[in-house]
Amino acid sequence: MKHGLIGVPLLAGMLAIGGCANMSSTEQRTLSGAAIGTGVGAVIGAATGEWAWAAGGAAIGAAGGYLYDQQRQREQRAYQQGVQAGKAKAPPAKQ
Repeated sequence: MKHGLIGVPLLAGMLAIGGCANMSSTEQRTLSGAAIGTGVGAVIGAATGEWAWAAGGAAIGAAGGYLYDQQRQREQRAYQQGVQAGKAKAPPAKQ
């Protein structure tokens, strides 16, 4: 019976991720992190008998997803700044 309970949080996470079409990248990555964290926490909770791991996993996963998104946004901004700087230094195109 314990093993059947593991699939419930994973299924819930997959269904939640499937509804991400109208979300921002920050919301998607935060929710995905929370779902993954919940799944990992549920597995650990099933092994130890302490289901609080699922809640802790969700919180840690959500924080990790948010931080990952912020890093990706910083990288994208730096890339765009480099592209704009390169365009500003490029010689005019010959016609």
